[in-house]
Amino acid sequence: MSVPESSTAKGGGALVAILGALTALGPLSNDAYLPGLPDLTHDLNASASAGQLSLTACLLGLGLGQLFAGPISDAVGRRKPLLVGLAVYTVAALLCAVAPNIWLLVALRAIQGLGGAVGIVTAAAVVRDRHEGAAAAKYFALLMLITGLAPVLAPVAGGQLLRFSSWHGIFTVLGIVGALLLVVVAVALPETHPVERRRTGGLKATGPVFRKLLSDRVFVGYNLACGLAFAAMFAYIAGSPFVLQDIHGLSPQGFSAVFAVNAAGLVIAAQVCGRIVHRTGPRRLLAIGLSGSALGGLGLLVAVLADAGLPALLVALFVVVSSVGLVMPTATALAMQEHGDSAGSAAALLGLSQHIIGAAVVPLVGLAGEGTAVPMGIVIAGLGVGALGSFVALTGARAEQPGAAREDTAGAALRSEQSAHA
Repeated sequence: MSVPESSTAKGGGALVAILGALTALGPLSNDAYLPGLPDLTHDLNASASAGQLSLTACLLGLGLGQLFAGPISDAVGRRKPLLVGLAVYTVAALLCAVAPNIWLLVALRAIQGLGGAVGIVTAAAVVRDRHEGAAAAKYFALLMLITGLAPVLAPVAGGQLLRFSSWHGIFTVLGIVGALLLVVVAVALPETHPVERRRTGGLKATGPVFRKLLSDRVFVGYNLACGLAFAAMFAYIAGSPFVLQDIHGLSPQGFSAVFAVNAAGLVIAAQVCGRIVHRTGPRRLLAIGLSGSALGGLGLLVAVLADAGLPALLVALFVVVSSVGLVMPTATALAMQEHGDSAGSAAALLGLSQHIIGAAVVPLVGLAGEGTAVPMGIVIAGLGVGALGSFVALTGARAEQPGAAREDTAGAALRSEQSAHA
């Protein structure tokens, strides 16, 4: 059951901005230093694969951190774990700026990810505390407008910082961002998970909750579809600095521009989703997004194998990344639809799958070295096809089950509410 708006928020716009910033911690942490990743690996005498481990470590932290942060927030509320997580994120980011070698940097990046994970899972849980069904999908799409600004602005800002600083300065800026967000959350974010709805038993109750979620075939289907599509974007994030700069000769600033265009496509797709989801329903939009991810990945693989050149490569990557704007809000809302009382735990499993799968595939992108884009093409195509296959195989009968009726009811309720306001 949704919590009344007036009881959970002090100004809807401010809450959207805060939750969007928390969700953006993940892409901000990974995307801002991408233009400096080649220089980072050179300065620390590391290989391309070792440099990419700093990205993998952060992804692992972002995934595993949510596994703990979600259940804890279900038990003690959203605010306290979030404040601790942001403090950890801030300190780790500042220490990354002075890391003397690649292995210490990798360890600090994992800790940075753990801290950032609390923000990501809390933002998703707060949305589910307040909304459900098509309304939740619309809210998640709205958050992606803010979240999408991170991959648009972060690499651009990182590229510009490199004009007068280095990758050290990028991590310093990330630490400052974490500190500012910590202050904003402490002052302005209300508690949305009241005491009477919190789970008792502490972490001992976590196992049964996770087992219940993982025994729900449809939840698993949406989870896998979302996680695999999201991981395809991480494979692009990890491989594109080397493919676009080293193979195709783009400058750091040119790479940042390409990255910004792709991220803008993601934002536009998410906003289209938010505007029409109450008419189409989230499931139909999810099917479109997953189809785009699969087709874009296959197109990328064909372009790489046929050596079709940079334009074909960029078009395929744009389709892959833009599709995530349809997949993320709809898959998240559908997966969490029937798990409101364990929203933190459900959000944790969603986040875990996204980041763990992403962390697993990132090293594969660079296995063949910096001179070929074939591994990136294979990985992204495989993930896109796998995401679509998971959706079809595990959630295909959903429309015939009671949950689908509840989804339709939620959409109808939203339409009725909008008509009343009109």
